[in-house]
Amino acid sequence: MSASTPDFWTQWGEGFQENLAKSWGQAMQHFQTMDLTGGQQGAANTPSALQFSQEKLKTLQAQYVKEAAELWNQGLPNTVPMKDRRFSGEAWAANPMAAFNAATYLLNARTLMGLADAVDADEKTRTRIRFAIEQWVAASSPSNFLAFNAEAQKKAIDTQGVSISKGIQNLLHDMQQGHVSMTDESLFEVGKNVATTEGAVVFENEFFQLIEYKPLTAKVYEKPFLLVPPCINKFYILDLQPENSLIRYAVSQGHRTFVVSWRNPDESMAQKSWDDYIEHAAIEAIHTVQAITGAPKINALGFCVGGTILSTALAVLAARGEKPVASATFLTTLINFTDTGILDVFIDENFVKFREQQMGQGGLLKGQDLASTFSFLRPNDLVWNYVVGNYLKGETPPPFDLLYWNSDSTNLPGPFYAWYLRNTYLENNLVKPGKVTVCGEAIDLGQVDLPVYIYGSREDHIVPIGGSYASTQVLPGKKRFVMGASGHIAGVINPPAAKKRSHWLSESGKFPADVNAWVASAKEVPGSWWTDWSDWLKTHAGKQIAAPKTYGKATKYKAIEAAPGRYVKAKA
Repeated sequence: MSASTPDFWTQWGEGFQENLAKSWGQAMQHFQTMDLTGGQQGAANTPSALQFSQEKLKTLQAQYVKEAAELWNQGLPNTVPMKDRRFSGEAWAANPMAAFNAATYLLNARTLMGLADAVDADEKTRTRIRFAIEQWVAASSPSNFLAFNAEAQKKAIDTQGVSISKGIQNLLHDMQQGHVSMTDESLFEVGKNVATTEGAVVFENEFFQLIEYKPLTAKVYEKPFLLVPPCINKFYILDLQPENSLIRYAVSQGHRTFVVSWRNPDESMAQKSWDDYIEHAAIEAIHTVQAITGAPKINALGFCVGGTILSTALAVLAARGEKPVASATFLTTLINFTDTGILDVFIDENFVKFREQQMGQGGLLKGQDLASTFSFLRPNDLVWNYVVGNYLKGETPPPFDLLYWNSDSTNLPGPFYAWYLRNTYLENNLVKPGKVTVCGEAIDLGQVDLPVYIYGSREDHIVPIGGSYASTQVLPGKKRFVMGASGHIAGVINPPAAKKRSHWLSESGKFPADVNAWVASAKEVPGSWWTDWSDWLKTHAGKQIAAPKTYGKATKYKAIEAAPGRYVKAKA
Protein backbone atom coordinates (compact mmCIF):
# COMPACT_ATOMS: atom_id res chain seq x y z
CA MET A 1 0.00 0.00 0.00
CA SER A 2 1.13 3.55 -0.56
CA ALA A 3 2.23 5.83 2.23
CA SER A 4 -0.91 7.89 1.72
CA THR A 5 -3.22 5.01 2.69
CA PRO A 6 -5.05 5.95 5.92
CA ASP A 7 -3.85 4.22 9.08
CA PHE A 8 -7.31 2.88 9.80
CA TRP A 9 -7.21 0.99 6.50
CA THR A 10 -3.97 -0.72 7.47
CA GLN A 11 -5.30 -1.56 10.92
CA TRP A 12 -8.58 -2.77 9.49
CA GLY A 13 -6.70 -5.05 7.11
CA GLU A 14 -4.64 -6.85 9.76
CA GLY A 15 -5.34 -10.53 9.63
CA PHE A 16 -7.68 -10.15 6.64
CA GLN A 17 -6.28 -13.05 4.63
CA GLU A 18 -6.24 -15.28 7.69
CA ASN A 19 -9.92 -14.56 8.20
CA LEU A 20 -10.78 -15.55 4.65
CA ALA A 21 -10.37 -19.23 5.43
CA LYS A 22 -12.57 -18.89 8.50
CA SER A 23 -15.27 -17.04 6.55
CA TRP A 24 -15.15 -19.64 3.81
CA GLY A 25 -15.56 -22.42 6.32
CA GLN A 26 -18.58 -20.74 7.90
CA ALA A 27 -20.18 -20.26 4.48
CA MET A 28 -19.64 -23.91 3.62
CA GLN A 29 -21.10 -25.04 6.93
CA HIS A 30 -24.21 -22.94 6.29
CA PHE A 31 -24.65 -24.24 2.76
CA GLN A 32 -24.23 -27.87 3.70
CA THR A 33 -26.99 -27.66 6.31
CA MET A 34 -29.50 -26.01 3.97
CA ASP A 35 -32.81 -27.88 4.05
CA LEU A 36 -34.33 -28.07 0.59
CA THR A 37 -37.37 -30.08 1.65
CA GLY A 38 -39.21 -27.10 3.07
CA GLY A 39 -39.52 -28.94 6.37
CA GLN A 40 -41.19 -31.96 4.72
CA GLN A 41 -39.70 -35.31 5.64
CA GLY A 42 -38.95 -37.67 2.80
CA ALA A 43 -39.40 -35.15 0.01
CA ALA A 44 -38.77 -37.01 -3.23
CA ASN A 45 -35.33 -36.66 -4.82
CA THR A 46 -34.34 -33.81 -2.51
CA PRO A 47 -31.43 -34.23 -0.10
CA SER A 48 -31.71 -32.70 3.35
CA ALA A 49 -28.05 -31.63 3.26
CA LEU A 50 -26.03 -30.44 0.27
CA GLN A 51 -23.03 -32.21 -1.15
CA PHE A 52 -20.47 -30.43 -3.32
CA SER A 53 -18.07 -31.30 -6.10
CA GLN A 54 -14.77 -31.12 -4.28
CA GLU A 55 -12.89 -30.19 -7.43
CA LYS A 56 -15.19 -27.26 -8.17
CA LEU A 57 -15.07 -26.27 -4.50
CA LYS A 58 -11.27 -26.09 -4.40
CA THR A 59 -11.20 -24.01 -7.59
CA LEU A 60 -13.87 -21.68 -6.25
CA GLN A 61 -12.14 -21.25 -2.91
CA ALA A 62 -8.80 -20.44 -4.54
CA GLN A 63 -10.48 -17.92 -6.86
CA TYR A 64 -12.33 -16.27 -3.97
CA VAL A 65 -9.20 -15.90 -1.83
CA LYS A 66 -7.24 -14.52 -4.80
CA GLU A 67 -9.89 -11.95 -5.81
CA ALA A 68 -10.59 -10.92 -2.22
CA ALA A 69 -6.91 -10.34 -1.55
CA GLU A 70 -6.55 -8.31 -4.74
CA LEU A 71 -9.55 -6.20 -3.80
CA TRP A 72 -8.19 -5.59 -0.32
CA ASN A 73 -4.71 -4.73 -1.55
CA GLN A 74 -6.12 -2.10 -3.91
CA GLY A 75 -7.23 -0.07 -0.91
CA LEU A 76 -10.22 2.22 -0.67
CA PRO A 77 -8.96 5.00 -2.93
CA ASN A 78 -8.11 2.62 -5.76
CA THR A 79 -11.29 0.56 -6.12
CA VAL A 80 -11.81 -0.09 -9.84
CA PRO A 81 -15.04 1.33 -11.36
CA MET A 82 -17.65 -1.38 -11.91
CA LYS A 83 -19.52 -2.33 -15.06
CA ASP A 84 -22.60 -3.48 -13.13
CA ARG A 85 -25.16 -0.77 -13.87
CA ARG A 86 -26.31 -0.70 -10.25
CA PHE A 87 -22.89 0.68 -9.27
CA SER A 88 -21.64 2.34 -12.45
CA GLY A 89 -22.72 5.91 -11.63
CA GLU A 90 -20.24 8.65 -10.80
CA ALA A 91 -21.45 8.85 -7.20
CA TRP A 92 -20.23 5.32 -6.53
CA ALA A 93 -16.79 6.02 -8.00
CA ALA A 94 -16.53 9.24 -5.99
CA ASN A 95 -17.26 7.44 -2.71
CA PRO A 96 -14.41 4.96 -2.02
CA MET A 97 -16.16 3.22 0.87
CA ALA A 98 -19.36 2.73 -1.15
CA ALA A 99 -17.36 1.48 -4.12
CA PHE A 100 -15.48 -0.98 -1.94
CA ASN A 101 -18.72 -2.27 -0.41
CA ALA A 102 -20.18 -2.74 -3.88
CA ALA A 103 -17.09 -4.57 -5.14
CA THR A 104 -17.13 -6.83 -2.08
CA TYR A 105 -20.80 -7.55 -2.62
CA LEU A 106 -20.21 -8.49 -6.27
CA LEU A 107 -17.37 -10.82 -5.28
CA ASN A 108 -19.56 -12.51 -2.68
CA ALA A 109 -22.44 -12.74 -5.15
CA ARG A 110 -20.25 -14.44 -7.76
CA THR A 111 -18.97 -16.84 -5.14
CA LEU A 112 -22.45 -17.74 -3.92
CA MET A 113 -23.59 -18.47 -7.46
CA GLY A 114 -20.43 -20.52 -7.92
CA LEU A 115 -21.32 -22.52 -4.84
CA ALA A 116 -24.74 -23.22 -6.31
CA ASP A 117 -23.14 -24.55 -9.48
CA ALA A 118 -20.80 -26.73 -7.40
CA VAL A 119 -23.66 -28.57 -5.68
CA ASP A 120 -23.55 -32.27 -6.45
CA ALA A 121 -27.23 -32.93 -7.18
CA ASP A 122 -29.73 -33.38 -10.01
CA GLU A 123 -30.24 -30.46 -12.36
CA LYS A 124 -33.63 -29.46 -10.94
CA THR A 125 -32.18 -29.21 -7.42
CA ARG A 126 -29.27 -27.12 -8.69
CA THR A 127 -31.69 -24.86 -10.58
CA ARG A 128 -33.76 -24.36 -7.46
CA ILE A 129 -30.68 -23.50 -5.43
CA ARG A 130 -29.48 -21.06 -8.08
CA PHE A 131 -32.89 -19.42 -8.19
CA ALA A 132 -33.06 -19.06 -4.39
CA ILE A 133 -29.56 -17.64 -4.20
CA GLU A 134 -30.25 -15.26 -7.08
CA GLN A 135 -33.26 -13.89 -5.18
CA TRP A 136 -31.24 -13.46 -1.97
CA VAL A 137 -28.28 -11.90 -3.79
CA ALA A 138 -30.52 -9.47 -5.68
CA ALA A 139 -32.35 -8.44 -2.49
CA SER A 140 -29.17 -7.92 -0.46
CA SER A 141 -27.44 -5.57 -2.90
CA PRO A 142 -26.09 -2.44 -1.16
CA SER A 143 -27.80 -0.39 -3.87
CA ASN A 144 -31.18 -1.37 -2.33
CA PHE A 145 -30.49 0.48 0.95
CA LEU A 146 -30.26 4.22 1.45
CA ALA A 147 -27.48 3.77 4.01
CA PHE A 148 -25.23 2.22 1.34
CA ASN A 149 -26.48 3.68 -1.96
CA ALA A 150 -24.06 6.48 -2.91
CA GLU A 151 -26.28 7.77 -5.74
CA ALA A 152 -29.38 8.02 -3.55
CA GLN A 153 -27.39 9.75 -0.82
CA LYS A 154 -25.95 12.29 -3.28
CA LYS A 155 -29.38 12.98 -4.73
CA ALA A 156 -30.81 13.52 -1.24
CA ILE A 157 -28.08 16.09 -0.55
CA ASP A 158 -28.39 17.78 -3.95
CA THR A 159 -32.18 18.10 -3.63
CA GLN A 160 -32.05 19.09 0.05
CA GLY A 161 -34.12 16.06 0.99
CA VAL A 162 -36.81 16.48 -1.66
CA SER A 163 -35.91 13.12 -3.22
CA ILE A 164 -36.49 11.36 0.10
CA SER A 165 -39.85 13.09 0.53
CA LYS A 166 -40.87 12.15 -3.00
CA GLY A 167 -39.68 8.58 -2.40
CA ILE A 168 -41.93 8.26 0.63
CA GLN A 169 -44.86 9.56 -1.42
CA ASN A 170 -44.10 7.01 -4.12
CA LEU A 171 -43.93 4.24 -1.54
CA LEU A 172 -47.29 5.18 -0.04
CA HIS A 173 -48.83 5.38 -3.52
CA ASP A 174 -47.55 1.94 -4.48
CA MET A 175 -48.70 0.45 -1.19
CA GLN A 176 -52.17 1.77 -1.91
CA GLN A 177 -52.28 0.41 -5.48
CA GLY A 178 -50.81 -2.93 -4.40
CA HIS A 179 -47.75 -3.16 -6.65
CA VAL A 180 -44.47 -1.43 -7.44
CA SER A 181 -44.87 1.13 -10.23
CA MET A 182 -42.82 0.25 -13.30
CA THR A 183 -44.09 3.20 -15.31
CA ASP A 184 -46.17 6.32 -14.80
CA GLU A 185 -49.53 4.57 -15.02
CA SER A 186 -51.44 7.87 -14.89
CA LEU A 187 -50.33 8.56 -18.46
CA PHE A 188 -52.12 5.56 -19.97
CA GLU A 189 -55.75 4.63 -20.45
CA VAL A 190 -57.04 1.58 -22.28
CA GLY A 191 -59.00 2.69 -25.33
CA LYS A 192 -57.48 6.17 -25.25
CA ASN A 193 -53.76 5.73 -25.94
CA VAL A 194 -53.35 1.93 -25.79
CA ALA A 195 -55.65 -0.61 -27.46
CA THR A 196 -56.83 1.97 -30.00
CA THR A 197 -57.27 -0.02 -33.21
CA GLU A 198 -60.79 0.73 -34.44
CA GLY A 199 -63.34 -2.04 -34.08
CA ALA A 200 -66.42 -3.27 -32.23
CA VAL A 201 -67.47 -6.03 -29.86
CA VAL A 202 -69.72 -8.36 -31.84
CA PHE A 203 -70.26 -11.16 -29.30
CA GLU A 204 -69.86 -11.71 -25.58
CA ASN A 205 -70.47 -14.34 -22.94
CA GLU A 206 -69.26 -14.73 -19.37
CA PHE A 207 -65.76 -15.74 -20.55
CA PHE A 208 -64.83 -13.33 -23.33
CA GLN A 209 -65.81 -10.60 -25.72
CA LEU A 210 -65.13 -11.08 -29.41
CA ILE A 211 -63.82 -7.94 -31.12
CA GLU A 212 -63.98 -7.44 -34.87
CA TYR A 213 -61.67 -4.78 -36.34
CA LYS A 214 -62.49 -2.30 -39.07
CA PRO A 215 -60.82 -3.21 -42.39
CA LEU A 216 -58.02 -0.94 -43.56
CA THR A 217 -58.06 -2.32 -47.11
CA ALA A 218 -60.72 -2.35 -49.83
CA LYS A 219 -60.49 -6.12 -50.06
CA VAL A 220 -59.91 -8.79 -47.41
CA TYR A 221 -58.94 -12.43 -47.59
CA GLU A 222 -61.90 -14.81 -47.58
CA LYS A 223 -60.63 -16.75 -44.57
CA PRO A 224 -60.97 -14.56 -41.46
CA PHE A 225 -58.26 -14.38 -38.83
CA LEU A 226 -58.81 -15.03 -35.10
CA LEU A 227 -56.27 -14.19 -32.38
CA VAL A 228 -56.37 -15.98 -29.01
CA PRO A 229 -54.16 -14.08 -26.54
CA PRO A 230 -53.10 -15.39 -23.13
CA CYS A 231 -55.78 -15.22 -20.45
CA ILE A 232 -53.03 -14.59 -17.90
CA ASN A 233 -52.73 -11.05 -19.26
CA LYS A 234 -54.89 -8.73 -21.35
CA PHE A 235 -55.12 -8.88 -25.13
CA TYR A 236 -53.79 -5.40 -25.81
CA ILE A 237 -50.17 -6.55 -25.67
CA LEU A 238 -51.04 -7.21 -29.31
CA ASP A 239 -52.42 -3.68 -29.72
CA LEU A 240 -50.33 -1.27 -27.65
CA GLN A 241 -49.74 1.64 -30.03
CA PRO A 242 -50.58 1.92 -33.76
CA GLU A 243 -46.91 1.60 -34.70
CA ASN A 244 -46.30 -1.64 -32.72
CA SER A 245 -49.73 -3.29 -32.92
CA LEU A 246 -49.70 -6.82 -34.34
CA ILE A 247 -53.50 -6.58 -34.62
CA ARG A 248 -53.34 -3.42 -36.71
CA TYR A 249 -50.59 -4.98 -38.82
CA ALA A 250 -52.77 -8.01 -39.56
CA VAL A 251 -55.69 -5.74 -40.51
CA SER A 252 -53.43 -3.66 -42.76
CA GLN A 253 -52.32 -6.85 -44.54
CA GLY A 254 -55.90 -7.48 -45.61
CA HIS A 255 -57.11 -9.96 -42.99
CA ARG A 256 -60.61 -9.71 -41.54
CA THR A 257 -59.40 -9.78 -37.96
CA PHE A 258 -61.05 -10.86 -34.72
CA VAL A 259 -59.58 -11.12 -31.21
CA VAL A 260 -60.65 -12.80 -27.98
CA SER A 261 -60.76 -10.26 -25.13
CA TRP A 262 -60.85 -12.31 -21.94
CA ARG A 263 -63.01 -11.36 -19.02
CA ASN A 264 -61.04 -10.58 -15.87
CA PRO A 265 -62.43 -13.27 -13.53
CA ASP A 266 -64.22 -12.30 -10.32
CA GLU A 267 -65.82 -14.51 -7.67
CA SER A 268 -68.67 -15.42 -10.04
CA MET A 269 -66.10 -17.35 -12.10
CA ALA A 270 -64.37 -19.04 -9.17
CA GLN A 271 -65.63 -22.49 -10.24
CA LYS A 272 -64.65 -22.27 -13.92
CA SER A 273 -62.40 -24.96 -15.32
CA TRP A 274 -59.98 -25.60 -18.18
CA ASP A 275 -62.84 -27.34 -20.00
CA ASP A 276 -64.97 -24.22 -19.67
CA TYR A 277 -62.27 -22.07 -21.26
CA ILE A 278 -61.88 -24.53 -24.14
CA GLU A 279 -65.59 -25.12 -24.83
CA HIS A 280 -67.13 -21.74 -24.02
CA ALA A 281 -64.26 -19.51 -25.11
CA ALA A 282 -61.83 -20.89 -27.69
CA ILE A 283 -64.27 -23.19 -29.51
CA GLU A 284 -67.10 -20.67 -29.13
CA ALA A 285 -64.90 -17.96 -30.65
CA ILE A 286 -63.97 -20.16 -33.62
CA HIS A 287 -67.59 -21.03 -34.33
CA THR A 288 -68.72 -17.43 -33.89
CA VAL A 289 -66.17 -16.13 -36.39
CA GLN A 290 -67.40 -18.78 -38.83
CA ALA A 291 -71.02 -17.75 -38.26
CA ILE A 292 -70.34 -14.03 -38.68
CA THR A 293 -68.23 -14.35 -41.82
CA GLY A 294 -69.87 -17.37 -43.41
CA ALA A 295 -66.41 -18.84 -43.95
CA PRO A 296 -66.16 -22.63 -43.54
CA LYS A 297 -62.48 -22.28 -42.56
CA ILE A 298 -60.62 -19.63 -40.59
CA ASN A 299 -56.98 -18.95 -39.67
CA ALA A 300 -56.07 -18.71 -36.00
CA LEU A 301 -53.22 -17.50 -33.81
CA GLY A 302 -52.45 -18.34 -30.19
CA PHE A 303 -49.96 -16.42 -28.06
CA CYS A 304 -48.36 -18.01 -24.96
CA VAL A 305 -51.10 -19.68 -22.87
CA GLY A 306 -53.52 -18.63 -25.61
CA GLY A 307 -51.61 -21.00 -27.88
CA THR A 308 -51.93 -23.84 -25.38
CA ILE A 309 -55.67 -23.15 -25.20
CA LEU A 310 -55.96 -22.96 -28.99
CA SER A 311 -54.08 -26.23 -29.55
CA THR A 312 -56.28 -27.99 -26.97
CA ALA A 313 -59.42 -26.63 -28.64
CA LEU A 314 -58.22 -27.85 -32.03
CA ALA A 315 -57.62 -31.32 -30.56
CA VAL A 316 -61.12 -31.38 -29.07
CA LEU A 317 -62.63 -30.31 -32.40
CA ALA A 318 -60.58 -32.93 -34.26
CA ALA A 319 -61.89 -35.61 -31.89
CA ARG A 320 -65.38 -34.47 -32.87
CA GLY A 321 -64.58 -34.71 -36.54
CA GLU A 322 -64.38 -30.94 -36.99
CA LYS A 323 -61.50 -29.12 -38.67
CA PRO A 324 -62.63 -25.49 -38.93
CA VAL A 325 -59.13 -23.97 -38.80
CA ALA A 326 -57.08 -23.84 -42.01
CA SER A 327 -53.79 -22.83 -40.38
CA ALA A 328 -52.55 -22.01 -36.90
CA THR A 329 -49.82 -19.69 -35.64
CA PHE A 330 -48.26 -20.32 -32.23
CA LEU A 331 -46.23 -17.49 -30.67
CA THR A 332 -43.97 -18.36 -27.70
CA THR A 333 -46.30 -21.22 -26.85
CA LEU A 334 -45.78 -24.34 -24.74
CA ILE A 335 -47.65 -27.37 -26.06
CA ASN A 336 -44.97 -29.95 -25.28
CA PHE A 337 -43.86 -29.07 -21.73
CA THR A 338 -40.51 -30.87 -21.79
CA ASP A 339 -38.55 -27.60 -21.50
CA THR A 340 -40.26 -25.07 -19.25
CA GLY A 341 -37.21 -23.09 -18.19
CA ILE A 342 -36.97 -21.29 -14.87
CA LEU A 343 -40.67 -21.77 -14.05
CA ASP A 344 -39.86 -25.43 -13.45
CA VAL A 345 -38.33 -24.46 -10.08
CA PHE A 346 -41.84 -23.94 -8.71
CA ILE A 347 -43.38 -27.15 -9.96
CA ASP A 348 -43.38 -30.45 -8.11
CA GLU A 349 -46.00 -32.86 -6.78
CA ASN A 350 -46.19 -31.16 -3.38
CA PHE A 351 -46.70 -27.70 -4.87
CA VAL A 352 -49.37 -28.88 -7.30
CA LYS A 353 -51.20 -30.81 -4.58
CA PHE A 354 -51.15 -27.72 -2.39
CA ARG A 355 -52.69 -25.61 -5.16
CA GLU A 356 -55.29 -28.29 -5.87
CA GLN A 357 -56.29 -28.41 -2.22
CA GLN A 358 -56.27 -24.62 -2.00
CA MET A 359 -58.32 -23.78 -5.09
CA GLY A 360 -58.89 -26.87 -7.22
CA GLN A 361 -62.59 -26.93 -6.30
CA GLY A 362 -63.07 -23.17 -6.41
CA GLY A 363 -61.42 -19.85 -5.77
CA LEU A 364 -59.32 -17.28 -7.59
CA LEU A 365 -55.61 -16.98 -8.19
CA LYS A 366 -55.09 -13.25 -7.75
CA GLY A 367 -53.53 -11.39 -10.63
CA GLN A 368 -50.97 -9.67 -8.44
CA ASP A 369 -49.65 -13.04 -7.26
CA LEU A 370 -49.03 -14.02 -10.86
CA ALA A 371 -47.48 -10.67 -11.71
CA SER A 372 -45.12 -10.86 -8.73
CA THR A 373 -44.02 -14.36 -9.68
CA PHE A 374 -43.11 -13.30 -13.21
CA SER A 375 -41.36 -10.14 -12.00
CA PHE A 376 -39.12 -12.09 -9.62
CA LEU A 377 -37.93 -14.23 -12.51
CA ARG A 378 -35.82 -11.14 -13.30
CA PRO A 379 -35.50 -9.52 -9.86
CA ASN A 380 -32.90 -6.86 -10.63
CA ASP A 381 -34.63 -5.60 -13.77
CA LEU A 382 -38.28 -5.89 -12.76
CA VAL A 383 -38.26 -5.42 -8.97
CA TRP A 384 -35.24 -3.84 -7.30
CA ASN A 385 -34.54 -1.43 -10.14
CA TYR A 386 -37.89 0.21 -9.44
CA VAL A 387 -37.58 -0.01 -5.66
CA VAL A 388 -34.33 1.97 -5.87
CA GLY A 389 -35.60 4.48 -8.42
CA ASN A 390 -39.06 5.05 -6.95
CA TYR A 391 -38.31 5.02 -3.22
CA LEU A 392 -34.60 5.74 -2.61
CA LYS A 393 -34.19 8.31 -5.38
CA GLY A 394 -37.76 9.63 -5.49
CA GLU A 395 -37.99 9.28 -9.26
CA THR A 396 -41.09 8.78 -11.37
CA PRO A 397 -40.50 5.96 -13.84
CA PRO A 398 -40.77 7.05 -17.49
CA PRO A 399 -43.87 6.22 -19.56
CA PHE A 400 -43.67 2.80 -21.23
CA ASP A 401 -46.74 1.17 -22.76
CA LEU A 402 -45.43 -2.39 -22.39
CA LEU A 403 -44.76 -1.97 -18.66
CA TYR A 404 -48.19 -0.40 -18.18
CA TRP A 405 -49.70 -3.54 -19.74
CA ASN A 406 -47.43 -5.68 -17.56
CA SER A 407 -48.87 -4.06 -14.44
CA ASP A 408 -52.50 -4.46 -15.60
CA SER A 409 -52.91 -7.89 -14.06
CA THR A 410 -55.68 -10.49 -14.38
CA ASN A 411 -57.08 -13.16 -12.06
CA LEU A 412 -57.46 -16.83 -12.92
CA PRO A 413 -60.16 -19.27 -11.78
CA GLY A 414 -58.68 -21.75 -9.32
CA PRO A 415 -59.92 -24.99 -10.99
CA PHE A 416 -58.57 -23.78 -14.36
CA TYR A 417 -55.18 -23.02 -12.80
CA ALA A 418 -54.94 -26.28 -10.84
CA TRP A 419 -55.78 -28.41 -13.92
CA TYR A 420 -53.26 -26.48 -15.99
CA LEU A 421 -50.45 -26.97 -13.46
CA ARG A 422 -50.88 -30.73 -13.19
CA ASN A 423 -51.59 -31.61 -16.80
CA THR A 424 -49.02 -29.35 -18.43
CA TYR A 425 -46.07 -28.30 -16.26
CA LEU A 426 -46.06 -31.32 -13.94
CA GLU A 427 -47.16 -34.27 -16.07
CA ASN A 428 -47.00 -32.96 -19.67
CA ASN A 429 -50.20 -34.85 -20.47
CA LEU A 430 -51.31 -32.89 -23.54
CA VAL A 431 -48.73 -34.64 -25.71
CA LYS A 432 -49.77 -38.12 -24.57
CA PRO A 433 -52.48 -39.40 -26.96
CA GLY A 434 -55.68 -40.20 -25.08
CA LYS A 435 -54.18 -39.39 -21.69
CA VAL A 436 -56.52 -36.51 -20.85
CA THR A 437 -60.17 -35.93 -21.52
CA VAL A 438 -61.16 -32.34 -22.29
CA CYS A 439 -64.77 -31.32 -22.95
CA GLY A 440 -65.73 -34.99 -22.99
CA GLU A 441 -63.13 -35.92 -25.64
CA ALA A 442 -59.96 -37.97 -25.25
CA ILE A 443 -57.59 -35.66 -27.08
CA ASP A 444 -54.73 -36.48 -29.42
CA LEU A 445 -52.63 -33.65 -30.82
CA GLY A 446 -51.58 -36.05 -33.56
CA GLN A 447 -55.02 -35.40 -35.07
CA VAL A 448 -54.34 -31.65 -35.30
CA ASP A 449 -53.07 -32.01 -38.84
CA LEU A 450 -52.88 -28.51 -40.31
CA PRO A 451 -50.15 -26.09 -41.45
CA VAL A 452 -48.56 -24.33 -38.48
CA TYR A 453 -46.23 -21.36 -38.03
CA ILE A 454 -44.29 -21.65 -34.78
CA TYR A 455 -42.36 -18.71 -33.35
CA GLY A 456 -39.96 -18.75 -30.39
CA SER A 457 -37.81 -16.01 -28.84
CA ARG A 458 -34.14 -16.81 -28.33
CA GLU A 459 -33.81 -15.19 -24.87
CA ASP A 460 -37.30 -16.03 -23.60
CA HIS A 461 -37.21 -16.85 -19.85
CA ILE A 462 -40.90 -17.83 -19.66
CA VAL A 463 -41.18 -20.05 -22.74
CA PRO A 464 -37.59 -21.09 -23.54
CA ILE A 465 -36.67 -21.45 -27.18
CA GLY A 466 -36.46 -25.21 -26.66
CA GLY A 467 -40.01 -25.18 -25.29
CA SER A 468 -41.36 -23.30 -28.31
CA TYR A 469 -39.47 -25.56 -30.68
CA ALA A 470 -40.75 -28.72 -28.95
CA SER A 471 -44.14 -28.15 -30.64
CA THR A 472 -42.51 -29.22 -33.92
CA GLN A 473 -42.13 -32.70 -32.44
CA VAL A 474 -45.85 -32.99 -31.64
CA LEU A 475 -47.87 -31.31 -34.38
CA PRO A 476 -47.99 -33.48 -37.51
CA GLY A 477 -48.83 -30.90 -40.20
CA LYS A 478 -46.52 -28.90 -42.43
CA LYS A 479 -44.46 -26.65 -40.18
CA ARG A 480 -42.47 -23.45 -40.35
CA PHE A 481 -40.38 -22.57 -37.29
CA VAL A 482 -38.85 -19.15 -36.76
CA MET A 483 -36.58 -17.96 -33.96
CA GLY A 484 -36.56 -14.28 -33.07
CA ALA A 485 -34.17 -12.25 -30.96
CA SER A 486 -34.89 -10.93 -27.45
CA GLY A 487 -37.42 -12.18 -24.91
CA HIS A 488 -40.99 -13.30 -24.36
CA ILE A 489 -42.64 -9.97 -25.23
CA ALA A 490 -40.01 -7.82 -26.94
CA GLY A 491 -39.26 -10.61 -29.40
CA VAL A 492 -42.91 -10.90 -30.41
CA ILE A 493 -43.74 -7.20 -30.50
CA ASN A 494 -41.21 -6.27 -33.17
CA PRO A 495 -42.83 -4.33 -36.05
CA PRO A 496 -40.96 -4.23 -39.37
CA ALA A 497 -40.83 -0.43 -39.46
CA ALA A 498 -38.64 -0.42 -36.35
CA LYS A 499 -35.92 -2.31 -38.25
CA LYS A 500 -34.79 -3.95 -35.01
CA ARG A 501 -33.77 -7.45 -33.99
CA SER A 502 -32.96 -10.29 -36.30
CA HIS A 503 -34.77 -13.57 -36.82
CA TRP A 504 -33.48 -16.97 -37.89
CA LEU A 505 -34.88 -19.30 -40.56
CA SER A 506 -33.95 -22.73 -41.82
CA GLU A 507 -35.08 -23.75 -45.27
CA SER A 508 -34.06 -27.39 -44.79
CA GLY A 509 -37.61 -28.45 -43.97
CA LYS A 510 -36.20 -30.71 -41.27
CA PHE A 511 -37.00 -30.54 -37.56
CA PRO A 512 -34.49 -32.57 -35.55
CA ALA A 513 -35.36 -33.42 -31.96
CA ASP A 514 -32.74 -31.04 -30.53
CA VAL A 515 -33.41 -27.33 -31.03
CA ASN A 516 -29.65 -26.70 -31.14
CA ALA A 517 -29.42 -28.84 -34.27
CA TRP A 518 -32.12 -26.68 -35.87
CA VAL A 519 -30.32 -23.49 -34.82
CA ALA A 520 -27.12 -24.79 -36.40
CA SER A 521 -28.95 -25.09 -39.73
CA ALA A 522 -30.61 -21.68 -39.53
CA LYS A 523 -29.48 -18.42 -41.10
CA GLU A 524 -29.85 -14.96 -39.56
CA VAL A 525 -32.18 -12.54 -41.31
CA PRO A 526 -32.05 -8.87 -40.20
CA GLY A 527 -35.23 -7.26 -38.95
CA SER A 528 -38.68 -8.40 -37.88
CA TRP A 529 -40.14 -11.86 -38.40
CA TRP A 530 -43.57 -10.28 -39.00
CA THR A 531 -43.04 -10.00 -42.76
CA ASP A 532 -42.09 -13.68 -43.06
CA TRP A 533 -45.17 -14.65 -41.07
CA SER A 534 -47.41 -12.34 -43.13
CA ASP A 535 -46.15 -13.87 -46.39
CA TRP A 536 -46.81 -17.35 -44.97
CA LEU A 537 -50.31 -16.50 -43.68
CA LYS A 538 -51.40 -15.09 -47.04
CA THR A 539 -50.78 -18.46 -48.67
CA HIS A 540 -53.41 -19.96 -46.34
CA ALA A 541 -55.94 -17.11 -46.48
CA GLY A 542 -57.69 -17.84 -49.77
CA LYS A 543 -58.80 -15.35 -52.39
CA GLN A 544 -59.57 -11.71 -51.75
CA ILE A 545 -63.15 -10.44 -51.49
CA ALA A 546 -64.77 -7.06 -50.85
CA ALA A 547 -64.23 -5.85 -47.29
CA PRO A 548 -67.37 -5.77 -45.14
CA LYS A 549 -69.01 -2.39 -44.58
CA THR A 550 -70.39 -3.17 -41.14
CA TYR A 551 -69.35 -5.10 -38.05
CA GLY A 552 -70.71 -8.52 -37.18
CA LYS A 553 -73.84 -9.86 -38.85
CA ALA A 554 -77.13 -8.02 -38.98
CA THR A 555 -79.31 -10.84 -37.70
CA LYS A 556 -77.56 -12.21 -34.61
CA TYR A 557 -74.14 -10.62 -34.16
CA LYS A 558 -74.69 -6.89 -34.02
CA ALA A 559 -72.10 -4.47 -32.65
CA ILE A 560 -72.47 -4.29 -28.87
CA GLU A 561 -69.95 -1.53 -28.13
CA ALA A 562 -66.81 0.02 -29.56
CA ALA A 563 -63.47 -1.72 -29.18
CA PRO A 564 -61.68 -2.42 -26.92
CA GLY A 565 -64.87 -3.18 -24.96
CA ARG A 566 -65.66 -3.40 -21.25
CA TYR A 567 -63.96 -6.64 -20.31
CA VAL A 568 -60.41 -5.45 -20.90
CA LYS A 569 -60.96 -2.40 -18.69
CA ALA A 570 -61.90 -4.42 -15.59
CA LYS A 571 -59.17 -4.37 -12.93
CA ALA A 572 -58.09 -7.42 -10.95
